[in-house]
Amino acid sequence: MSRDTRRLLPLLALLAAGSLLTGCVVFRAPIENPGGTAHAPPGPGQASGSPAPQNSVPAPNATPSPPPVPPPAPPVTTRQFHLGTAASALVAQAHRQAAGGDPQLAISSIERALRIEPDNPLLWIELGEVHEATGHFDQAAGMGHKALQLATGDPHAQSASWHLIAASLRSRNRNGEAAEAQRRADELNAQ
Repeated sequence: MSRDTRRLLPLLALLAAGSLLTGCVVFRAPIENPGGTAHAPPGPGQASGSPAPQNSVPAPNATPSPPPVPPPAPPVTTRQFHLGTAASALVAQAHRQAAGGDPQLAISSIERALRIEPDNPLLWIELGEVHEATGHFDQAAGMGHKALQLATGDPHAQSASWHLIAASLRSRNRNGEAAEAQRRADELNAQ
């Protein structure tokens, strides 16, 4: 036997003994049955319908505690998204560019604003509206869905998202879906 093996033998023996001991310890919590006695759950090889073991202990005479009261639901919080100063300036610039007949430059300006505030649904709505105005209806719907994803808690931003989706669906003659999207927009707008 090598010197290294002889040094490892006591450690291996200790590990083996520890794993045997941890494998043998089993805790069984008492279960109360309708007869008023507590007993341990069936052990290995014992059927669950078997009579209670010999060491049954009478249940303590205690009044049952009332069921726990669930915690109150968190209040529904509403939020309202706003544009920051830089994003607001870029959106105003995009409006001027679109009104001046340069929608591609307007899209670039809003995309710059999105690099500043990528999680702001209002910017996605703005970008979708420019795409809608230029006839890119699929992109407009995609921007509306992205805005809807981000607009959690803001019924006005959600309503504007659904309105954009409805407009893009109408433009593609998907009137049934457009009516449903518009209904959702109107419901949220009433909040």
